[in-house]
Amino acid sequence: MSTQPLPLDGITVVSVEQAVAAPFATRQLADLGARVVKVERPDGGDFARGYDTAARGLASHFVWCNRGKESVAVDLKDPRGRELVGRLVADADVFVQNLAHGAAARLGLDAATLCAAHPRLVAVDVSGYGPDGPYAHRRAYDMLVQCETGLVSVTGTPEQPVKSGVPAADIAAGMYAYAGVLAALVRRGTTGRGGPVEVSLFDALAEWMGHPLHHGAHGGTAPARTGLAHAVIAPYDAYPTADGSPVLLSVQNDREWRRLAERVLGRPELADDPAFATNAARVAGRAATDAAVAAALGALPAEEAVRRLDAAGIACARLNSVAELVRHPQLAARDRWRPVDSPAGPLPSLLPPVVFPDAPEAPMGRVPALGEHTDAVLAALGVPAAELARLRTSGVIA
Repeated sequence: MSTQPLPLDGITVVSVEQAVAAPFATRQLADLGARVVKVERPDGGDFARGYDTAARGLASHFVWCNRGKESVAVDLKDPRGRELVGRLVADADVFVQNLAHGAAARLGLDAATLCAAHPRLVAVDVSGYGPDGPYAHRRAYDMLVQCETGLVSVTGTPEQPVKSGVPAADIAAGMYAYAGVLAALVRRGTTGRGGPVEVSLFDALAEWMGHPLHHGAHGGTAPARTGLAHAVIAPYDAYPTADGSPVLLSVQNDREWRRLAERVLGRPELADDPAFATNAARVAGRAATDAAVAAALGALPAEEAVRRLDAAGIACARLNSVAELVRHPQLAARDRWRPVDSPAGPLPSLLPPVVFPDAPEAPMGRVPALGEHTDAVLAALGVPAAELARLRTSGVIA
């Protein structure tokens, strides 16, 4: 039985957001119980709404990043629209924006301006490359930032660099913005003051490059692209099985190599063979190491290979597709799926990774239609119905 509220129950967030980074951050806040008011353009809203139609006619990115929010469609270029959003911000605890470089400042919605006017407000500027420097003005789409930070240079095969299959720069920035909000709220609890928070996609993903960055900066060369293999550990790769389904395994130390050799490969002599006995030797002779593992696993069906590896205490995994993730037995056993309402009807979605066993479950609120909450939110500010009608007729709201 729950004994405490969700951590952000009673916190109000206003966000002028688009694409992935800021929406992903504010969705985490909604999952923790915050009320999140999403301010969108009347003419189409967050452009991520139009990325695709894969989720029963809705965009998959939008469904992922925007459940549990209230959509208010307001034209920020109109002074009347800015005045309405200003009133929303005056009652908020947190404000988040990821508009193009300079746009928030022109609208008076940058963190510095808002925090000067509202000392208890936590205001977050999410940008591509930060507020200054020679790259500040550049557009910073996820793939471009993956390239600029060098992530693409260490991802892929020796022959072909590839970008991450998920928007890594957006996710990194979103998670740091989320963490920054939580930290700033804790500080406000002790000092009584909020304050500005800055997060850039570039800084966030550069931080995630920590291992290759330090390897290259201090060792002289960056790790090579190795596909599913590991640059400095062997065996560590995907290996074919008798039924064609690859199995991945990772041996982290020489004790594990001994167990693998004796209990899975059926070649106990390899445990003491100088050509295989140490990780350095196995990496130096990677081709022979991989050949020995592939020969053994290639004679076994994938399920039997995984069973033997598990029994020997060797870390292993199946190379799952997205469809197999959807059907994954671990998600089913832990009851991780919930229906989320949307304009297209209920959509199955995963519960958030952070769980509070002594609090209610994450609300998993509705994915909003554009402007679905405009009238209710503005009416709560005291805007009369007749004024709402005039604003809608003139295109200031939708």
